[in-house]
Amino acid sequence: MAPMVDPFEARLLPSGSVRVALIVPVSGVLGLMGPCAINCAVLAAEEVNDRGGVLGRPIELVLVDGGRPARVVAAEVAELVRSGTVRAAVGAHASDVRVEVVAAIAGRVPFVYAPPYEGGGRAPGVYFLGETPDRQLAPGIEWLAGARRARRWYLLGNDYIWPRLVHASARRRLRETGASVVGESLVANGGAVPLLERVAEARPDAILLTLIGSDLIDFNRAYAASGLSAARLCGALEEHGLLGIGGDATGGLYASMGYFRDLPTTAGLGFAQRYAARFGHDAPLLNAHGHGCYEAVAMLAALSARAGSLAVPALDAAADGATITSARGTVTLLDRQVRHPVHLGRADGLSFFLEKPFQ
Repeated sequence: MAPMVDPFEARLLPSGSVRVALIVPVSGVLGLMGPCAINCAVLAAEEVNDRGGVLGRPIELVLVDGGRPARVVAAEVAELVRSGTVRAAVGAHASDVRVEVVAAIAGRVPFVYAPPYEGGGRAPGVYFLGETPDRQLAPGIEWLAGARRARRWYLLGNDYIWPRLVHASARRRLRETGASVVGESLVANGGAVPLLERVAEARPDAILLTLIGSDLIDFNRAYAASGLSAARLCGALEEHGLLGIGGDATGGLYASMGYFRDLPTTAGLGFAQRYAARFGHDAPLLNAHGHGCYEAVAMLAALSARAGSLAVPALDAAADGATITSARGTVTLLDRQVRHPVHLGRADGLSFFLEKPFQ
């Protein structure tokens, strides 16, 4: 059987597999990330199954749309856990969804969360693969403050937990570099483009964008069309988003991520080749959010192998040192999170030029 089933069918069909909830948006502001994320998770599941599966059983993914309201997503995941339909969860979605899902499953099953996040959020059975603000964005802030002499910053994001806490971290780091915050806005979905004039009036040298999905695309399109010239540092921009913008030739659009499709490493090239071989050369573009789902499935398998169990207490006890090899190299859990270099990518047309990696 293919390693992906519908949640309703999963409740009805008997299975000798280890079923795992795959929580990714296929609707809403983040719906664009769904196709690549699903492909990458399927690729990881197939590779895990080729090596013997999880605890000797094949892994099977149960898709949950993480683009809906957080409580709706959490309620569905909670029912899948309560009914015994799934034994674990992995995901790449917004942090407000993660907070609700973690509360709903209450440590009954493990949950591997892939994207950059705001830090904190420790709970039994929760494992983080993404970067916290200091590791993801602080190096880019410092680099732009030096290389582009960006002293005046505007902070613009969607109004939920990740942008709020990223902005708090950014304000501290900007003070330390001698830069200043000349404006800040947190907006509901769809509210960013109307603020373009307000941002322009603040005359920033740089803008930290913690907008997500279609809001990030729409704002960057409008900004480029306006002829304004401040540098823009994004915490959620990846290859699909850049394609959605229509590319960028201003030389001032940056993204900070742990993975880019064009990483010139043996591991990165090998992953891209396997992805193309499995899904074709016209498959959805590889990007950090999709690759994160690959890592999440692989890490769940590594954790279960290390613990010899899928029980949360056993996994928590064995988590430190759990290691996988992914497109960004060797990834190891320490204190149930990952610390790994990030890369600063500058948009160059429809691709990213990697300025440098940061430790």
